[in-house]
Amino acid sequence: MIFRDRRDAGEKLAYKLTDYADRDDVLVLALPRGGVPVAYEVAKRLNAPLDVFLVRKLGVPGHEELAMGAIASGGTRVLNQDVVGPLRIGEETIEDVARIEQIELERREREYRGSRQISSVAGRTVILIDDGLATGATMRAAVAALRQQEPKELIVAVPVSSPETCAELRDEADEVVCAVTPRPFYGVGMWYMDFSQTTDEEVRDLLRSGRPSALRPRI
Repeated sequence: MIFRDRRDAGEKLAYKLTDYADRDDVLVLALPRGGVPVAYEVAKRLNAPLDVFLVRKLGVPGHEELAMGAIASGGTRVLNQDVVGPLRIGEETIEDVARIEQIELERREREYRGSRQISSVAGRTVILIDDGLATGATMRAAVAALRQQEPKELIVAVPVSSPETCAELRDEADEVVCAVTPRPFYGVGMWYMDFSQTTDEEVRDLLRSGRPSALRPRI
């Protein structure tokens, strides 16, 4: 075990990101739910605002585990042409799946953010955080979606990752920070003493506390 829990992991990850402290252009985005406690500690120590970035996979009908694309916060859609093309998936099918997933994404947006507006990404340095990377599929979808919103710089940061996934993501993000890349990897949860599920209530509480005015002293 390397981390006590996600909050401890966030504290340790923050020390890898101190170059981004006290910068007006920095925004910390968390992938819910597990990424939020990690990102909260990073945002607190960098003195940066915190928000969530939601991604919903668009599964192929009948084979939902196979992603034909994803939708994300801000109305962004990304399609995986390597799946859509060979399977000849039509626009109507994509729209039907996207409509269902959009309803769930909007529900979660309301659940986590309430009446607060989605943070603007354009022209900002975005630090995108999760509690770890195994295959990295969700993170890749998030990176692709955020690219469409034109951030100035996009940094992926996680406490723990498989060495291969960490290396592969360097081709997609401007910078990738993986605090530890153990080999053999086994899985994200293996490196936490407490890897219990993050609740919706905890996400809401951390996001409320993670507003700039509520952040405690940084590193």
